[in-house]
Amino acid sequence: MFTDSHCHLTFPELVASLPQIRQAMVQAQVDRALCICTTLEEFPDVHDLAVTYDNFWATVGVHPDNEGVTEPTLDDLLERGRLPRIVAVGETGLDYYRIGARNHADMHWQRERFRTHIRAARQLQKPLVIHTRSASADTLAILREEGEDGASGCAGGVFHCFTESQEVARQALDMGFYISFSGILTFKTAQDLRDVASWVPLDRLLIETDSPYLAPVPFRGKTNNPSYVPHVARQLGALRSCSVQEIGQVTSRNFFTLFKGAST
Repeated sequence: MFTDSHCHLTFPELVASLPQIRQAMVQAQVDRALCICTTLEEFPDVHDLAVTYDNFWATVGVHPDNEGVTEPTLDDLLERGRLPRIVAVGETGLDYYRIGARNHADMHWQRERFRTHIRAARQLQKPLVIHTRSASADTLAILREEGEDGASGCAGGVFHCFTESQEVARQALDMGFYISFSGILTFKTAQDLRDVASWVPLDRLLIETDSPYLAPVPFRGKTNNPSYVPHVARQLGALRSCSVQEIGQVTSRNFFTLFKGAST
């Protein structure tokens, strides 16, 4: 019934507990998950999950916040993106949250990395998994500059773990992107985000855990895992006057619409 559209099952907090996590997913009716890649070094392990388990799929990408790792070339992403059960490019985007003493110009490397991912996704005709934090204006501008305007032939994708304003959501939707909400939606301090979630069209919604981070209420502060994604669905259902089952069905249908390769 439920689909976790974004999790990191190869991270140390979760990798040793995979059998227990998969059993918890069954009990929670979480039928499938997208395993997200954040470095090229991590990619073989992420891909292995997808080829080992028929209800897991994977992405290829290097997270914008990762420094001191192998810098992906276009060929790196294209080669890996053509492998079986790779359904998207990312996690990619921009993150200025930890810019520290650096300035905007110093983050040029991050913007170039993002452009490389967009170009790979367009060539592969696979969607992007977008991360943006304290950088939404540049994220949207670069997507437009690279031709991601919602027209035919665009890669499209999803703004994952959305925490931005309704205006950012509107622009992303206008460009053809989906919006994914995480456990943050259940936090007491997240009323502005709940207002955005109430507004996003049902046919453009996804749900995720971003495991092992951001466990939803009532598990906040604990290690997150995909079996908790129904709590995000339950919060969305309350906001939209829908049942949790309807949210599970709609967001799973949206998952397969966006990640077309997940149907094979």
